[in-house]
Amino acid sequence: MTAPAIRDATAADVPAITAIYARHVLHGRASFEEVPPDAAEIARRHREHVEKGLPYLVAIVDGAVGGYAYAGLYRPRSAYRFTCEDSIYVHQDLAGRGIGRALLGTLIARTEAMGFRQMVAVIGDSANAGSIGLHAAMGFRHAGLLEAIGFKHGRWIDSVLMQRPLGTGTDPLPPPGAPGPLSPR
Repeated sequence: MTAPAIRDATAADVPAITAIYARHVLHGRASFEEVPPDAAEIARRHREHVEKGLPYLVAIVDGAVGGYAYAGLYRPRSAYRFTCEDSIYVHQDLAGRGIGRALLGTLIARTEAMGFRQMVAVIGDSANAGSIGLHAAMGFRHAGLLEAIGFKHGRWIDSVLMQRPLGTGTDPLPPPGAPGPLSPR
């Protein structure tokens, strides 16, 4: 396997993204969706992120999409304007080969450059050692656990909350009334 090349996702990547995500929805506990969205819905989600100016990335491995990641707004209320949330999904046959690390590293760099100050990871399943380990290795710290918050595949599933400062983090404070990274200037 060659090292992954990270680039912005395009509409042409939607079928591969749809397939990767469907596998996670149907067989995993990282996503709390239970029915995989179709390509039209994935295309709409991709477009929505891109139109807001948020990064949506793919990892190309041996000429094919091996994984994808994107940053979304953590919450819509204005006080959260400096905080984003990451999502990362890797093709099931390529887990543990550095694709998630390459995607997350690029996502962190992009969101820092945009002016975000915090990144939150909401990790489905407290037994998801791969995602928890990846985030810890990339500077995230454990911030909380929501026990039995979801029910999927016949069992209760926890959500692990992890957090990482971006750029200058909490210091210095933004000036009063400062716009967030996605606010019109």
